[in-house]
Amino acid sequence: MRVVLAEDLHILRDGLVILLEAHGFSIAAAVDNGPDLRRALAEHRPDVAVVDVRLPPTFTDEGLQAALRARQDIPGLPVLVLSQHVEQLYARELLADGAGAIGYLLKDRVLNAEQFIDAVRRVAAGGTAMDPEVIAKLLTAGTRNAPLARLTPREREVLELMAQGRSNAFIGQRLFLSESAVGKHTASIFAKLDLPPSDDDNRRVLAVLAYLNDSREPPPRR
Repeated sequence: MRVVLAEDLHILRDGLVILLEAHGFSIAAAVDNGPDLRRALAEHRPDVAVVDVRLPPTFTDEGLQAALRARQDIPGLPVLVLSQHVEQLYARELLADGAGAIGYLLKDRVLNAEQFIDAVRRVAAGGTAMDPEVIAKLLTAGTRNAPLARLTPREREVLELMAQGRSNAFIGQRLFLSESAVGKHTASIFAKLDLPPSDDDNRRVLAVLAYLNDSREPPPRR
């Protein structure tokens, strides 16, 4: 599995390269700035991009903007964002195309190598890997919309864990529910978000994207 990595801190970038290669990934490119990231994504079309939001030369949103442009050229390009902060507007922009295969992790909350590698693989496979703090910020910003209001508190808890890419079995263990009860909550979530059964779509991914994108008024930039 080929990875394009963008991180401006030399030590962290080298550490991520070593970690990814140790788990069977191939590093197509490891860059430290926005222009090089854009070129690397266009040239290599990787299986997944691991991207810091703020890169040289501007240290604003260079990394994410490069990833967003690449997803326009390569629809569904898997992107896992690593950031120091919860950037609500940036996260919503990444989610806006509804294609899935996205993740947003906070650097200081990635507790171990297995957690990070699992997130990379999940995103590369078309799933989601969202840090709970990112989810909480987005949900708080999105509570004005009617579909969100129809979800019960328990359904919101289930969907937050779905957004982290968790299975029904894991959700049941975390919330002290049977797996069949989680299945019922999931079916109710799909119904309330108007996601009928489909052979072509991953409803778990669509539910997460619909939920996190439901607020159309983005919060102000920080």
